[in-house]
Amino acid sequence: MDPTGTENHESSRATLRIEKLVYGGEGLGRIDGQVVLVPFVLPGEEVSAATERVKSGLRRGSALQIIEPAPERVMPKCEYFGTCGGCHYQHADYAFQLEQKRRILRETLQRGGGIRYDDEVPTISGDPWFYRNRVQLHFTENQSGFHRAGSRELCAIDHCYIASPLLVEVIAKLSDAVKQREWPSFLRSMDLFTNGTDIQLTVTDSDRPVAARFFEWCGTFLPSFASGPISYAVAGHDFRISRGSFFQVNRFLIDALVEEVVSEAEGQTAVDLYAGVGLFSLALAKRFQAVGAVERGGPAFRDLEWNAMQNAANVRSVRASAEEFLRGLGEAPDLIVADPPRAGLERAATDELLRLKPEKLILVSCDPATMARDLKKLVTGYRIARIALLDLFPQTYHFETVAHLERN
Repeated sequence: MDPTGTENHESSRATLRIEKLVYGGEGLGRIDGQVVLVPFVLPGEEVSAATERVKSGLRRGSALQIIEPAPERVMPKCEYFGTCGGCHYQHADYAFQLEQKRRILRETLQRGGGIRYDDEVPTISGDPWFYRNRVQLHFTENQSGFHRAGSRELCAIDHCYIASPLLVEVIAKLSDAVKQREWPSFLRSMDLFTNGTDIQLTVTDSDRPVAARFFEWCGTFLPSFASGPISYAVAGHDFRISRGSFFQVNRFLIDALVEEVVSEAEGQTAVDLYAGVGLFSLALAKRFQAVGAVERGGPAFRDLEWNAMQNAANVRSVRASAEEFLRGLGEAPDLIVADPPRAGLERAATDELLRLKPEKLILVSCDPATMARDLKKLVTGYRIARIALLDLFPQTYHFETVAHLERN
């Protein structure tokens, strides 16, 4: 710290060799025993970067120059790459992206959970471009786009190579619309979701309420604009999805995700925690006599009720938190599926799972760090039968993991 008591973020330029990629999208190198994290690099590369001290033993790099590129380096498809914060790996061959994600998963499980998993990790992937059915756009000063890498500032765009074709069209139209007098200057961000035919808009940040006439105006220039819920046909069912309801974003791999989770499951009773609109619940209903679907969020629960009523009479929808529902169970179901948000399982929910100890437990996670934390506790009562990686987020450092647990 300097004499005023504030952290001294001194900067310098250095040449270093990248050892590996770490979860978060950065590459790790070292200078004089200090760890340096640098974005948009690959293992084995020699780079020159401006580095800044973050804390004792850690620096971050920027203003990158590649001195010796890795053979896996490719030309990024998108001209916004490196400025836009949406993608992290466009400079890497896609097969190499998958290889690195498997390595990062194993390393994270061991470091964060003390779990050495040496079995094969099946990796399920699809088309790495134009896959997203949902994006969030931000708006300011007659511009629309995504956040810049490592910043809340706007990176203005008019197209995106990982958004689905209809969303690409909508992004371009909104890039023009934001310059029109009808556009509300106080609108800060909006969620765009599509089933491939219809488009749904949800305001996620605004300085004041957005009038209904704004959406009526959007309907005059957006293709197949939906003023209410839309129907998404996937995994053998039509799901109603309303504004504010969560749904998986990779349009190519939703069926594969459902198959990975429920393909070998069967029995009398099952519970789907954090059920959302019922993606796993309806699939489980074909394999179990009774399914309890648990969801706390209002919009998602209303969609869950609707979808269960239309498709599966043996699904009982319950609006509650996972831990509240589990506390009320005196007897374990044959199977529990848990797909919590990025923060992972609540401690109380983990305790209740270990109290009940169903014969089988399937944990779905979009963050390997929180999965490692949760598995560390769960393996006191379970063994890991299978771990699969689904690359639901190509060109980014994110991925989905499914862990199949069997009671000891």
